[in-house]
Amino acid sequence: MAGIAEDRNFGKADEVRVFPKGKLELLTIGGATIGRATLEPGWRWSTSVQPIAKTKSCEAPHFQYHVSGTLKVVMDDGTEFVCKPGDISVLPSGHDAWVVGKENVVIVDFQGMKEYAKKAA
Repeated sequence: MAGIAEDRNFGKADEVRVFPKGKLELLTIGGATIGRATLEPGWRWSTSVQPIAKTKSCEAPHFQYHVSGTLKVVMDDGTEFVCKPGDISVLPSGHDAWVVGKENVVIVDFQGMKEYAKKAA
């Protein structure tokens, strides 16, 4: 970090990407791009984002803090787990995920969101 104090807020995101049953707010601070994803009940990567990404599974690596809601994750190798509020997860490339229950999932992701759900130019 270069010694410049910064204060940012997702309410004034640099970019907002909307996809079926979700949105991603991106901002850059301290030279890093941070994303906040809000995923609605019924959201699933393979149906909401896969048509945009055009990959077999999610190839974005994630290092994320789970703010609210419940997210089920299944890795391509079959490993699976459930992320709940307060959890921190690291997901390498190669996974699917979906919202469990009727509450929005909110995640703050410190890695991997720069290209997430980005439509090809």
